[in-house]
Amino acid sequence: MVDFAVVPERTALINVDMQNCFVEGYPSSAPDGLAVLDRINRLAAACRDAGILIIHTSHVLRPDGSNIGVLGEINPMVKGIITKGSEPAALHKRLVVDARDILLDKPRFGAFQSTDLELILRSRGIDTVIISGIATSVCCETTAREATVRDFHVFFLSDGTATAEMPGASAAELQKATLATLGFLFAQVLTVDEMMQKVRHAVRTAAV
Repeated sequence: MVDFAVVPERTALINVDMQNCFVEGYPSSAPDGLAVLDRINRLAAACRDAGILIIHTSHVLRPDGSNIGVLGEINPMVKGIITKGSEPAALHKRLVVDARDILLDKPRFGAFQSTDLELILRSRGIDTVIISGIATSVCCETTAREATVRDFHVFFLSDGTATAEMPGASAAELQKATLATLGFLFAQVLTVDEMMQKVRHAVRTAAV
């Protein structure tokens, strides 16, 4: 298995779509969304202490629907759920957002598509990303694949991501399949605790 190094100043945590509609209380919410949110807050705190950039993404559409595109044909309900400024689309109140963090709106599943995420990362010399958030098999996976094909090193968190069930597959089945695919071809898959150990080791090593 691949074992990427962590260099804090060249690493970013991309925390994907920890919005109300995906965390709790909606059909699109992951059953363990709040537990995952707590793990993400813990990891993000360790990353900030290490000097790792935190980027929180939000999957949102313009209020007038002008950028919904084909997405609206596939699932017309998304306009009412992820319209920018709506309660479902807001970041969850328990998500810790620090003044040093970056907030990034994205109109599509992947965080690189139609955003300036790559510019933000490249301008800081970042070549490694950690992916957390919801949903594992949709926006998190898409972002991980986009990062890999752009030659970023990718860490993907097995218990720092979550998903809801979909027609034909349970949440557990989707989680397992996504982690297997990403771990085989796109990323190093770690738990939150394992990721924190790597971050702390990097800090200790740099201090020597």
